[in-house]
Amino acid sequence: MLSQKTIVITGLTGQVGKPVAEALATDNEVIGLARFSNSELREELEAAGVNCVVGDLGGGEFADVPSDPDYVLHFAVAKTMSFEDDLRANSEGTGLLMDHCKQAKAFLHCSSTAVYQPNGRHEFAESDPLGDNHRVPVMEAFMPTYSICKIASESTARLMARTLNLPTVIARLNVPYGHSGGWPLMHLEMILADQPVYVHSDGPCVYNPIHDDDILRQIPTLLSIADVPAVTLNWAGKDPASIEEWSEYLGELVGKEVKFERSPDLLESVTTNNDLMHSLIGETQIHWKDGMRQMVEHYHPELGS
Repeated sequence: MLSQKTIVITGLTGQVGKPVAEALATDNEVIGLARFSNSELREELEAAGVNCVVGDLGGGEFADVPSDPDYVLHFAVAKTMSFEDDLRANSEGTGLLMDHCKQAKAFLHCSSTAVYQPNGRHEFAESDPLGDNHRVPVMEAFMPTYSICKIASESTARLMARTLNLPTVIARLNVPYGHSGGWPLMHLEMILADQPVYVHSDGPCVYNPIHDDDILRQIPTLLSIADVPAVTLNWAGKDPASIEEWSEYLGELVGKEVKFERSPDLLESVTTNNDLMHSLIGETQIHWKDGMRQMVEHYHPELGS
């Protein structure tokens, strides 16, 4: 783990950024940049030792953020449903943040495997075609800008890495989950409520879920491979699993029958080729079954093991 470093973290009010910030604050000076509209969440972070700084990515408001941290972990993502606002916050905001922190030793830009053009159960490698993965009715209803903004932000990060000579790594995260929640937790709650789990008509819908403990463990290695030009790699669990498979497993753990409802209007599979990731930062360690069992025990201890 990192220690005695100054680390700027964005998006630390989100599922991935928050546990990372709290864990790193134990042995480092962590500056958490966000709008902090949720005062209770800010209090939790400050209690964990995070120095919470109010700022705005799209507005370039970083007055209280050091320009020379050791590292920057950029997890923030704006999802207002406005392309103008979200491109400003996500893409332009990435560039403004990198410019402000250009003296950092390394910059980690967290992207998503949602940048890939849907292609059935093809295992996506970093060189595969990009596309609007979220251009489906269910995603257009509440996250229409996500894929486009992730693609645009990656391009900005690559440009700024070259312009500023700032070592950068772009990690395309698959399905994060664990004690911090995630998509599998949503499925668990649906199962417990006797609601159907929604999946694409062309099943099984395969992903590579990655546990938050593996995410935290691999951050130092990701930072160590940051370079100019920026390094881009998938960031995903080594063991693929379909929504159907992990939902059935969660059902077994809680003693519930799982019902599925299929539709062509949902997200398709996004499973990854992890050869580059494994060669650069190694494999993940937590099998999805172990991680999801821990997730059930964490969120529903009343159900027993």
